[in-house]
Amino acid sequence: MAESVKVIIEGKTYEFPVVTGTEGEKAVDIRKLRQLTGYITYDPGYANTGSCTSSITYMDGEQGILRYRGIPIEQLAEHSSFVETSYLLINGMLPNFAELQMMKVQLNDASLVHEDMQIFFQNFPRSSHPMGILSAMVNALRSFYPELPISDGSTTQDMMRILSKVRTMAAMSYKISRGHKVVYPRQDLTYCANFLNMMFNSPVKPYDLDDDVVKALNVFWILHADHEQNCSTTAVRVVGSGKVNIYASISAGISALWGPLHGGANQAVINMLTHILNDGGNIAHIIARAKDKDDPYRLSGFGHRVYKTYDPRSKIIKKVCDKVLRKLHISDPLLDIAQKLEEVAVKDPYFIDHNLYPNVDFYSGILLRAIGIPTNMFTVMFAIGRLPGWIAQWKESRNDPDWKISRPRQIYTGNTKNDYIPIDQR
Repeated sequence: MAESVKVIIEGKTYEFPVVTGTEGEKAVDIRKLRQLTGYITYDPGYANTGSCTSSITYMDGEQGILRYRGIPIEQLAEHSSFVETSYLLINGMLPNFAELQMMKVQLNDASLVHEDMQIFFQNFPRSSHPMGILSAMVNALRSFYPELPISDGSTTQDMMRILSKVRTMAAMSYKISRGHKVVYPRQDLTYCANFLNMMFNSPVKPYDLDDDVVKALNVFWILHADHEQNCSTTAVRVVGSGKVNIYASISAGISALWGPLHGGANQAVINMLTHILNDGGNIAHIIARAKDKDDPYRLSGFGHRVYKTYDPRSKIIKKVCDKVLRKLHISDPLLDIAQKLEEVAVKDPYFIDHNLYPNVDFYSGILLRAIGIPTNMFTVMFAIGRLPGWIAQWKESRNDPDWKISRPRQIYTGNTKNDYIPIDQR
């Protein structure tokens, strides 16, 4: 007998079916609640509301589990590349050799950006935030590259365009913002190596590509490739539910990611470390403030809304970060403070009892700084990594047989009927 849940409203009993996921997750299907009862549910932030079914990403915050299409994130970070992981997310399976090579060719073919788009970049004020520029430019892609029909069996040209061109546009915006000559993508370099070369190569000082740095960037982007129904992914799905084009949907995701409570968290970590440095580098004082329940101060990069144990991504990126720091022999006071803060926090009973472990944002901020990525580009790096997840979620929602345009309800708390008063009588 199928499971169900009984709800008693005003003395009358209603029965609603239970939906069970492949990992045992359960949900009460309330799609007919309003129709049958006139009631709706009230759930600010949708923390207890399932907006869709999805076969893309599984996460368990209590156990510290994250899997893409069933494959543990630890295995992907160790053995896969960002391009291969992107194929997995978008198409639902790992590619064979021929499919992976074809994807690399598609990414290379789509890597150049229309020359007229440089005019847009050059006319943004120099003080513009890179995320605002990126969101606007992704939306503008629709004008230069009209979308093509979706092919369910493989990656589409539109999807490859976005995945490839966003990387190029990000590097281009950085170069233009510094008044440097734009570096074009090279056909002989991999996805991650190409980005680093476009960012840092110059006629004056050629950039020496380091295999460990390229690997670190691959891991960073793999760890950020998808994370279930978070704020930006939900934005992509909600905007896409209106059957809007993929460029506008991804642009909405970029805008949602921009916020300091979401994608801006790794930038907040560097800002926090800078504050500690300017305040004399007193780690003990900062720790005491964070533990004081009467002090609103909170450490950036510690704890997570979903994970109640170690964020599985943080364990992976910590190893990568430590390796890069040793390899590059970097002397940076902010990185020194970060390492001291981590050493104290992970041993402090207060942080352990409250599950305030360093999360992926803490280590990713340190890693990006070590690689040479400027702080205002951190969220852009997050956005590039999240692209395959957004694309996969947009594609899945388009093919969902239960698709409906997103239309949340509300509980009205304003005035009751209030007659209009002519202005001369007020």
